[in-house]
Amino acid sequence: MSLAQTLDFRTATRAMGRAWRRWPPMVVVSILVVAALVLVALTARWLMPYELDEQNLLNRYAPPVFMGGTWEHPLGTDSLGQDMLTLMLRAVQVSLSIAFLGTVIGAVAGTIVGFVAARFGGWVDGVVGVLVDFQAALPFLVLALALLAVLPDADMGTFIVLMCIYGWERYARLARGLAIAAQEQGYAVAQRALGAGGWRIYVRHILPNIAAVLVVNMSLNFPATILTETSLNFLGVGIEPPDTSLGVLMGQGRSYLYKAPWIALLPGLVIFVATFAMSIIGDWLRDRLDVAGR
Repeated sequence: MSLAQTLDFRTATRAMGRAWRRWPPMVVVSILVVAALVLVALTARWLMPYELDEQNLLNRYAPPVFMGGTWEHPLGTDSLGQDMLTLMLRAVQVSLSIAFLGTVIGAVAGTIVGFVAARFGGWVDGVVGVLVDFQAALPFLVLALALLAVLPDADMGTFIVLMCIYGWERYARLARGLAIAAQEQGYAVAQRALGAGGWRIYVRHILPNIAAVLVVNMSLNFPATILTETSLNFLGVGIEPPDTSLGVLMGQGRSYLYKAPWIALLPGLVIFVATFAMSIIGDWLRDRLDVAGR
């Protein structure tokens, strides 16, 4: 590494350190928590001490270490003698994957639909408006339960689709309104005067200017997506064994709250921490990017 590169690296490191010190402590902690959960989700397969379907009926309801258990099962075992650490790692991976992919795909699809409505207007805008109003008026849990009742098996793909349906109308309404307002801004008018096409203006100029609003709404919608997914799985209409998720573990553990409370409390704690951390980050991003003032 050359001297110039070394100086640039030191300058960047110092700037990053100053930025971290300016951030509120709760935001820093929340970012670290979310980063840790993402790391766990990415490496869960290699961190699992046991196979997901491995059972030991002679060692059921073994308590976790902090309740007098042994390090053979640090988080204890469930009603079938399955290692809770293994189940928790897989549950975090499944729940975060569903929530992340559902949020991102729903945001992209909703933004595209909103841009289409703003671009063409007329009857296209009317149809999109009817679909958005229908989705907003219909309770999502009722719709999800109806779809899960007619589908043969619920897996990760099914839940990702459901989570896309859950949030798309918010982004469609938001993107449509912002795009219509941005069309009258000076930069969009200047691009049209220079002969730029409609979609070029939307993709190259309008989208970057409203991206901050969309990102903030994604960060605020992410906790709600996690809670919706876990609620459906908690009701017993979600992912089927031997696979699992945080909602599935809570649903299974509710019958053993007195005998083995850790089965339900551990996934519940992860859900609380994940949603609380993401909510703090979303509120901080909203304030920092001044989205409320737009």
